[in-house]
Amino acid sequence: MLNSNNYIDIDLNVKDQYIYRIISIDRLFELFSNKENVLVSPRKWEDPFENFILKSKARLPNGEIVDFAFRDDFYGQCWSRHKASDAMWRIYSPKSNGVRVRTTIPKLANSLATGLQPWQNVQCFIGKVKYLNNKKMMEFANTVFKEKTSPEAYELAKTLLVKRPAFRHENEVRLLYFEKENGKPHGIYKYAIDPHDLIDQIMIDPRVDYQEFQKIKVDIRSKTNFKGRILRSLLYTPPKNMVFPF
Repeated sequence: MLNSNNYIDIDLNVKDQYIYRIISIDRLFELFSNKENVLVSPRKWEDPFENFILKSKARLPNGEIVDFAFRDDFYGQCWSRHKASDAMWRIYSPKSNGVRVRTTIPKLANSLATGLQPWQNVQCFIGKVKYLNNKKMMEFANTVFKEKTSPEAYELAKTLLVKRPAFRHENEVRLLYFEKENGKPHGIYKYAIDPHDLIDQIMIDPRVDYQEFQKIKVDIRSKTNFKGRILRSLLYTPPKNMVFPF
């Protein structure tokens, strides 16, 4: 059972809110075929500021400067709280061949935590990303481990939940896994899931026309046996039959 420390900056009273992730349709087929979710090391993320705190040096109480021994021991996966976002479709589905999958915060967290017992409380975290300007980012970095000779795992996880305001459009929630032993080769951590339990809706790119959407929908059904709703995003669909007074 996960506790409040595992849900970082998430109100436990409303944690059943939906979260979304846009992936390629090929990745969707892999998810259902392999029945695995894949987390990656932050060093594979594009923003060079990712994990900047743990990649920096630490000053011990005696003045000694050292590296963080666990700087590469986290793996993560990024989701969004945005239900409809033009920017997210264009960034993560540049060729209009993406799909948006939907789940909930507790479903995603529990999909990881289930296989980590009895260590789930120190290895599994999920939290909202805070978007901080440079000044607040440095204030956070200087205080997150304040008066801690040995920071706890959830405090380490917090360092991966800050980004610059330029990324605010992502409105991120991150699933984080902390490897308490040796790091994984290739910077990837895979764990078994039931995709039919984790994913409750699939949405097709809004730039796909209706006829193509119908073909993609049939293809998804046949290759995944998904029983949930498969929709086409109406983000770019203008309202119909509007009449305005003149």
